[in-house]
Amino acid sequence: MTVCTIEDLRKLAEKRVPRMFYDYADSGSWTESTYRANESDFQKIKLRQRVAVDMTNRSTAMPMVGNNTFMPVALAPTGLAGMQRADGEIHAAKAAEKFGVPFTLSTMSICSIEDVAEHTQAPFWFQLYVMKDKRFLESLIDRAKAAKCSALVLTLDLQILGQRHKDVRNGLSTAPYKSIKGLTQIAAKPLWAMRMLATKRKGFRNIIGHAEGVSNLDSLFSWTAEQFDPQLNWKDVEWIKKKWGGKLILKGILDTEDAKLAEETGADAIIVSNHGGRQLDGAPSSISQLKDIVDAVGDQIEVHVDGGIRSGQDVLKAIALGAKGTYIGRPFLYGLGAMGEQGVTKTLEIVHKELDITMALCGERELRNIGRKHLLPGSF
Repeated sequence: MTVCTIEDLRKLAEKRVPRMFYDYADSGSWTESTYRANESDFQKIKLRQRVAVDMTNRSTAMPMVGNNTFMPVALAPTGLAGMQRADGEIHAAKAAEKFGVPFTLSTMSICSIEDVAEHTQAPFWFQLYVMKDKRFLESLIDRAKAAKCSALVLTLDLQILGQRHKDVRNGLSTAPYKSIKGLTQIAAKPLWAMRMLATKRKGFRNIIGHAEGVSNLDSLFSWTAEQFDPQLNWKDVEWIKKKWGGKLILKGILDTEDAKLAEETGADAIIVSNHGGRQLDGAPSSISQLKDIVDAVGDQIEVHVDGGIRSGQDVLKAIALGAKGTYIGRPFLYGLGAMGEQGVTKTLEIVHKELDITMALCGERELRNIGRKHLLPGSF
């Protein structure tokens, strides 16, 4: 199969990854209306084609929170990436490092902070969930510091877990071999199974052996179910900012009032995000909220966006609306599930090529010059 698009990688991943883990990546909450809108709303935004301009010597480079990037596209924090492919977070981090874009490791990763640090040279970012166990929370921050992570991405929109029907029906677990359904799915993907058998990284290694009372998968599940803190508030953000002391990015902003409150914390950036349509179904798409949030706080804080980006054209549209950075989650997971590190690299190559060509056909040579003037009036 000749891979030309992110959709090609998605189809390959669907063939190669056990159903429960593929569905975990490729699903939203409840009716999945917000999940679908994240993608479809990008299609409503139209580009202005320009001609007879010099298109030589193009550059897609733009900084994200002071980090030089080959293009302003970071790999988003995604839980269970190591279940799309054995040692998945390590593969993704290595691909991102070689390509010159940021990689963000999730708290709920299969490979640990230390695993990724051991296999990479460039500093990566770490995403933090606020847990009730504050001693464990502090230890996560300390471990990210020790690994020389260059930014902390604090997720604000997962105080309570949204219901994802596919995960419920699949009986999602990082121990699928304990159920007949899980064993059946694994048996259908023997190459995936062989790779998983060959690695020691099969559970949430940021948590197992680090959180009090969590020494195996069984104790992990009961601990995790109780740990997301529904009392999370802006004072917690201030405390975490002080404890961390480095670059801080706040993820999960979808409302202009919250954007203003986030800016007042002194954070370095916010991510306009609805958690990939996996939390509040019926909420607006990320891209539909970007313009208003940029207008509200874009002069005071760096505004990034995630959700629904499936092409380089989507990246350009986000930059044109004022984003200073974008994130891709599912696209790199598709690549990871399809072809491991090579697949993540392919994802980045596809996005970059589309971004570069689209920029040229819009009449610009440098991405930093892209703005709303490059979009068709009335389409955004």
